[in-house]
Amino acid sequence: MTPLGLVIGATTVLATAAVKPAAEGAELIGTPAPEWDATEWIGSPPLKLSGLRGKVVLVRWFTSTDCPYCTASAPALNKLHTDYAGRGLVVIGMYHHKRPEPLTMDGARGWTRDIGFRFPVAVDRDWRTLNRWWLGTRKRAFTSVSFLIDRRGIIRHIHPGGRLALGEPDFAAMRTKVEELLAESAAASPAAAAADR
Repeated sequence: MTPLGLVIGATTVLATAAVKPAAEGAELIGTPAPEWDATEWIGSPPLKLSGLRGKVVLVRWFTSTDCPYCTASAPALNKLHTDYAGRGLVVIGMYHHKRPEPLTMDGARGWTRDIGFRFPVAVDRDWRTLNRWWLGTRKRAFTSVSFLIDRRGIIRHIHPGGRLALGEPDFAAMRTKVEELLAESAAASPAAAAADR
């Protein structure tokens, strides 16, 4: 191979290595979070996302205790709730039914209790909100997704599912992002959201 060929080949390898694929859900960062479609709540009267403006909101979809990702994530979500609720973080669980038997509120209450969530949980019947926020027409790896929304209602961080567990890098990244958003004022400029992309 000629020296010119070596340079071109090395440049191609470096350029390819520098391009990393966008994280799943990256297209949603910096966009307004839609209102959720949930009227049945566990541990709280019905909440509206629009009524939580001025707060940082972490929304996590989960299913029954059959889901190892959901049960493994519960301690991390409870820790975020305990550590940051007093500073303005609201953690919301969104139950989406995957079991073969029909959905009942007693069943949803039981799974919420068994998983151990200590924060409000909404029942996302027919996955209406999950479809609007996450699935849409896309194939996603997980339905147990987490959205972190800033004080202005803008999506600023997404954990695209699977485990969000204490001591793991994904949890550390979520905690850092929560602290960053809590430090921002509600009047933070839209440029802050754009800078996070």
